[in-house]
Amino acid sequence: MLDVPVYNKQGAKVGAISIDEQSLGGSVNAALIKQAFVMYHANLRQGSARTKTRADVEGSTRKIYKQKGTGRARHGDKRPPQFVGGGHGHAKKRTREDYHLSMPVKMRRRANRNALLSKIRDQEIRVVDSLAFDGPRTKDFAAMIEALKIDRAALVALSMDAGAAQNARLSARNLADVTLCRLDQLTAFNMLNHRYLVIAKADLEAWLKGPSSQTTKAAKVTPMNAAPRRERKAGAPRGRKAAKAGGEA
Repeated sequence: MLDVPVYNKQGAKVGAISIDEQSLGGSVNAALIKQAFVMYHANLRQGSARTKTRADVEGSTRKIYKQKGTGRARHGDKRPPQFVGGGHGHAKKRTREDYHLSMPVKMRRRANRNALLSKIRDQEIRVVDSLAFDGPRTKDFAAMIEALKIDRAALVALSMDAGAAQNARLSARNLADVTLCRLDQLTAFNMLNHRYLVIAKADLEAWLKGPSSQTTKAAKVTPMNAAPRRERKAGAPRGRKAAKAGGEA
């Protein structure tokens, strides 16, 4: 078991939380974490990079100087590729490129939990007893960050309850080196892109026991976050019979 200290907003230790090391993978699997990091990073790409030809560049088509008598090369307008601000000779005009990568949901969740294990072992996680604030005030949030001895980029995971997390979100959104995310966006990519992770004790417990804990076949058979299926009435037609019955109605 790993004992992670719990702090208050003033930076004083007020308790600890015990986390089963085996539930986070037991040991840091660098290959798995890298595969998940590359996947999350690639899926952020839009694949919409485009460049302009000389016909797409805005500007006058007037001849820049007369054809003969200047001793210089013959030119037309200012939009050819050899001029600054001109079009590209071989512009990117392909259709949208797809850089999307995929991983099985069980592997993604194991990678996310393994990244949390690496944060705990490196003492780069700050568990706070509560992230609730009386009002939106950046000064109070900055004082908490300083009291927790956070001197590098920090990822703050907020509750899924928008109302409960509103004051914290408004207080931290203008701070440099502080990134906010919802609890369900706590991924290996977000955690490894920041030196520290700040999370409330209740939110950490909810994340550990939530859908991210399903790293076995149960993630597909009985997923926690799945919407309830509608029960079919007894004797009701199904498949082609249902479609035919609907067409005749």
